[in-house]
Amino acid sequence: MKTARRQRSSRSAPSRKIAQLRARLADAEEILRAIRSGEVDAVVIAGKQGPQVFTLQGAEHPYRILMESMNEGALTLAADKTILYANQCFARLVKSPLERVIGKPLRRFLSAGDRLTLRSLLKRAGESGSKFQGLLTAGDASQVPVQFSIRKLAKDGSNRAACGIVVTDMTEARRNEEMLRALSHRLVQAQEAERGRVALELHDGITQLLCAVLVRSQALADKLPARDGPAKSEAIKLRQMLGQTANEVERISRNLRPSILDELGLPALLRGTTTEFANRTGLSVELACVQVTARLPADTELTLYRILQEGLKNIEKHASARHVTVRLRQQDGFVLLSIKDDGIGFDPDVHPARRKGKGGLDLFGMQERATYIGGALKVKSARGAGTEIEARIPLSPGAARAHGTDL
Repeated sequence: MKTARRQRSSRSAPSRKIAQLRARLADAEEILRAIRSGEVDAVVIAGKQGPQVFTLQGAEHPYRILMESMNEGALTLAADKTILYANQCFARLVKSPLERVIGKPLRRFLSAGDRLTLRSLLKRAGESGSKFQGLLTAGDASQVPVQFSIRKLAKDGSNRAACGIVVTDMTEARRNEEMLRALSHRLVQAQEAERGRVALELHDGITQLLCAVLVRSQALADKLPARDGPAKSEAIKLRQMLGQTANEVERISRNLRPSILDELGLPALLRGTTTEFANRTGLSVELACVQVTARLPADTELTLYRILQEGLKNIEKHASARHVTVRLRQQDGFVLLSIKDDGIGFDPDVHPARRKGKGGLDLFGMQERATYIGGALKVKSARGAGTEIEARIPLSPGAARAHGTDL
């Protein structure tokens, strides 16, 4: 009988160990669940120096120090956009004491447009977050350009922060951007002045010399007797080549600085440029523009002409188009120039510098030119669906309104 009892006892020992292991596993799973849900206040970790207690407050403390040491503003918002936490950097951005920031709605520091943008982004922001640039309204009513980086926080049904926002001061970046734009503008002005000088030298120097040689070659061809057929034929061919060269130099001079722009204005230049382009390339070109009763500012006319030049050059080199439409019109205090083709198109979301062989850098230059005079350039394109480029340039206060007569 004793032997049987010992056998039953030896069989029950593994069962007890298994039960103990299962109980410990259940305890561990419950601890992990409690940590994730925020139900525990401390965690005990066994180490070489014995069990150590880490409170959640102690674990959070280094992160608070990190947030306060950041050179960027940091916020956490409740679902109703109330600021639950803000670091000192954000308080400095809005020029308000921290106690007057925490607990206040974020909309207090935003413009009406930025409030709508923020609301829209929060509705569709995913795990990867989203960004937008706007203006913070500081306590002294000044406005600070910033970038908002938004990320939604996990929801567990409790009354916790709904999203976190990092606010980056863009003042220095905007200042550097404006300085770079001013430098680029001066560079373009110097480039235009040099183009004018070269155009004048070509017109007054090279073209006149070529015309003189052309006249002398014609005289030489006329003096050769008819019986000297081969020599006379070569002289005639030489005269033709000289004539073509003179025309090409004149075209280059005209493109460098078209005198017709100064004398007759932009509409006349559009007609001449599109006609020359159609004759040279064989493409069908439709021109529609409105008569402007007063001259546009010189910078505006020159910018629109340069944009047209680059647009037509890109069409010729890359578009494989058959038809081009150029339109000039005035609308709501702006003058608009659109260049549309039925070519192969491209992906406008690809950065210009990476668009190899597709006129990317030319397109970037067109955008910069429009920006120099306060305008903007919009590009609509898709592969296989053609391209439309529209330059939108503000008119000066003294510019006359256009009427709808087609030229």
